Amino acid sequence: MVEIDLYTAVLGGEVTIPTLDGSVNLVVKPETQNNTKVRLKGKGFPIYKKEGEFGDLFVTYLVKLPTHLTQREKELFQELKNIKK
Repeated sequence: MVEIDLYTAVLGGEVTIPTLDGSVNLVVKPETQNNTKVRLKGKGFPIYKKEGEFGDLFVTYLVKLPTHLTQREKELFQELKNIKK
């Protein structure tokens, strides 16, 4: 699982994850939902008895909600809530 913050999940962005081959930058699409799965072709474990071939790595996004919000942040979330009504 790869943790992404709420803002990246909503607006999109990039996240760096470690793989067996080194770090990889993933583009997170806007409006990504919690538990979304992404496949990284050829970034998984080596395939048994197939030299130089690698399986796929599956990444699951875990959206972390913000904590310890400032008063202004709470007000902004309230404004968003009111817009959605």
